[in-house]
Amino acid sequence: MIVDRISAIGDAAIEVIAAEGMRGLTHRAVDRAAGLPAGSTSYYARTRLALLELAMARMVELDRAVIDPDARDLADVLAATVHAAITAGRTRMLARYEFALEATRRPELRAAYSEGGREIRDRCVELLAAAGSPRAEQHTRVLLNWLDGAIFDALAGAGSTNPPGQQELADGARAVLTGLGLPLTR
Repeated sequence: MIVDRISAIGDAAIEVIAAEGMRGLTHRAVDRAAGLPAGSTSYYARTRLALLELAMARMVELDRAVIDPDARDLADVLAATVHAAITAGRTRMLARYEFALEATRRPELRAAYSEGGREIRDRCVELLAAAGSPRAEQHTRVLLNWLDGAIFDALAGAGSTNPPGQQELADGARAVLTGLGLPLTR
């Protein structure tokens, strides 16, 4: 099925970017990583930019599955999100950092990168508004800064030698939510 093939190519591109950086991303490298015949990736993504956009779209799609908008305990939701990012989602996050840096140098990637980030921000605003935040957009910025910092530190920062467990992350999330004056449950 075409959707499965495109998802496989997106997943493989994410793997290649995380392992080899942007310079390692080639159509051939993605073909190899996906276990596809040579030329398969270029059939679906003719240019390098198209391949990068496909990988970015796949990352956003995978991110959607991580956020649980119906969860009652916000600190646990946030802790689970960060923990998933530094464990099962490690590769995706490393690729995201590569994308972030590349987007600062290549304006043609900025739109796709920003759109993916905007979707995550919008979902967070909705989550915080539903939890009773009187300033959901402002609180989202603070909360995402904590999330991004916790993830970066655990994967690439000084904390990468001893990443936090889910309970430590939940305690941190509770501290941030309490500092913002937000309820811990909804």
